Amino acid sequence: MIERYSTKKMSAIWDEENKYQYWLQVELAACEANAEDGVFDMESLSEIKAKANFDVEDIHKIENEIHHDVIAFLTSVSKFTGPVSRWIHYGMTSSDLLDTAFALQLRDSGKIISDQLDTFISLLATKAVEYKSLITIGRTHGIHAEPTSYGLKFLNWHQVMLRHKKRWEEAVEGIRYGAISGAVGTYAHIPPKIEAVVCGKLGLNTDPVTTQVIQRDRHAHFMNVLAGIASGIEQISVEIRHLQRTEVHEVEEPFGKKQKGSSAMPHKRNPIITERMTGMARLFRGYVVTALENVALWHERDISHSSAERVIFPDSLHLMDYMLTKMIILIDGLRIFPENIDKNLKLTGGLHHSQKVLLALIESGLTREDAYRKIQTLAMKTWESGIPLEENVINDKDIMKILKKVDVPGLFKDNDFLKNIDSIYERCGVK
Repeated sequence: MIERYSTKKMSAIWDEENKYQYWLQVELAACEANAEDGVFDMESLSEIKAKANFDVEDIHKIENEIHHDVIAFLTSVSKFTGPVSRWIHYGMTSSDLLDTAFALQLRDSGKIISDQLDTFISLLATKAVEYKSLITIGRTHGIHAEPTSYGLKFLNWHQVMLRHKKRWEEAVEGIRYGAISGAVGTYAHIPPKIEAVVCGKLGLNTDPVTTQVIQRDRHAHFMNVLAGIASGIEQISVEIRHLQRTEVHEVEEPFGKKQKGSSAMPHKRNPIITERMTGMARLFRGYVVTALENVALWHERDISHSSAERVIFPDSLHLMDYMLTKMIILIDGLRIFPENIDKNLKLTGGLHHSQKVLLALIESGLTREDAYRKIQTLAMKTWESGIPLEENVINDKDIMKILKKVDVPGLFKDNDFLKNIDSIYERCGVK
């Protein structure tokens, strides 16, 4: 069985105390860069690194009085470091600290999501191979079309999520930028070389140009890709929900021995995980709107974005971690019922073979229009009477004259619908 993931790692990144640890990490990197550049002595740096700490409750108390979280944090740190604290935050502005630490949180969260995606993608590939030859009726507009395979369903989902993974890698790289550029991004009180060193120490890239903040188009793109992944999960979930309907019942979500489906109806086995995924995907699309509206700030900065970001980013990353966790469990334990799949395949009396008869008539000399009209007439007869299409074709003397050189029963075999799927798997690199 697939390992049961938890969200503890994600929660740790966004825990309040750990948030301040990220802040302290940025401030210490800036102190190191300044000391190495000769702004202050190495002895003071050693003292700062040895003593630097903070107290969360103290930060709360100070912030309640001054209403400024960064100053409250720096004041708390100064109580641990003493006089050498004057070199902490030297030449920086609040957003230098906040945006750079935020980039670290997003980067580290991104790694967790990447690992989850890798597991999910690998699982989908395994299922695609396992069910490669399980033929099933395809549905377009919700109506029976021609057969496909359950393997191709999984393979399609595999490719969708693989594309999302590539977009995610690019989005995480696009957010991996820090800034130590001062009050309005002009480096008036701290040179660009300090920023480069700090970002290098933290494993971040240096943003080529900023204002007081890193521009929010980066964050909006990050959120948009998250929403895309959520929509991909919803795509899979909606299909499973349809296939689990009582009238179809080709698949079913895992259902525990002690699980309950309804407070009123003991017989119910509902697709609760996939329904939940659809609801959560809607949240992401709302987050995208907020992230896009955060792009336009007044002049070099206002703080209309920050209050929203404190909600939508930790919330969305926790949510995505949870969604992928549940989908891994769901796909790993998904129940598939071949007997119901076969029953549904045969439900319409072989109507899914109509195109093969159409093409055989064309190959036998009819125009497409005449061939279509003849086979459609027989198909409608099958719809209305329930008489299998093969029987209607064989009983039509005019059509049988045209098809006299054709193996008509051979037109109603299912196996050739999947004759070319190996090439699809090869293109997808799945074996």
